This record gives sequence, structure tokens and C-alpha cells, in this order.
Amino acid sequence: QFQVAESGGGLVQPGGSLILSCTISGDVFSATSMAWYRQAPGKEREFVAEVTWSGDNTDYAESVKGRFTISRDNAKNTMTLQMNSLKYEDTAVYYCKLGGAYNWNHSPRDYWGQGTLVNVSS
Repeated sequence: QFQVAESGGGLVQPGGSLILSCTISGDVFSATSMAWYRQAPGKEREFVAEVTWSGDNTDYAESVKGRFTISRDNAKNTMTLQMNSLKYEDTAVYYCKLGGAYNWNHSPRDYWGQGTLVNVSS
């Protein structure tokens, strides 16, 4: 099995910036994509951004377009989410998802991290 771990959450003022990181442990042969989701208090988990395993293509939720940037470092098996111009409504627990990951011992499946809290507050 593979492990996924997020880091970088914390308290930030509105208009500020924060970088989230997601690190994969384990020998991943390939995967479909990596993505960020978030869950605000009292709300369902929602999609934030996604990058293909190759890093060639990205996709964003409308609410974060132009403010967030997702990227992947193939060599380091990491993914980052650069968050700028943060708003109160960005407050949530952010989860990293490794989609469709597999190797010679494990069939393709999704893996989720435990989440990291981003709190946008003055």
C-alpha cells in the first residue's frame, strides 16, 4: 500500500498566501492523477484542483481559479498547492488524493491523506 501525507496548513489572514504539500510514500509505478479536495465545517467534501500524473494537465474548481496553482514534482513524488489571495470561505480541511495508483503488487485504487487544516481568519 501507499501512504499520502499533507503538510503546510495553518492560520493565515485574508488576502494572504499558503503552500500545501502532499508527499507519497511507497513505490508507485504509475497513477491517474493527484488532487486536492477540501471540506469546510458542516459541508461536504469538494474538489479543489487536480494534476495528471505526468503533470501535463491541470484542472481547478471555479472558486479557486486564478488564485490557486497545483503542481507536481515527479522525481520527488510530491505535489503542492500554492494558495494566494485567500478568503474566509477557503477555510477547510484540505485533503490530498492519489488517484488510481498501482505497482506490480497493488491494483489501481485511490489513496487519501488525513488532511491539513487551513484557517483563514483575521
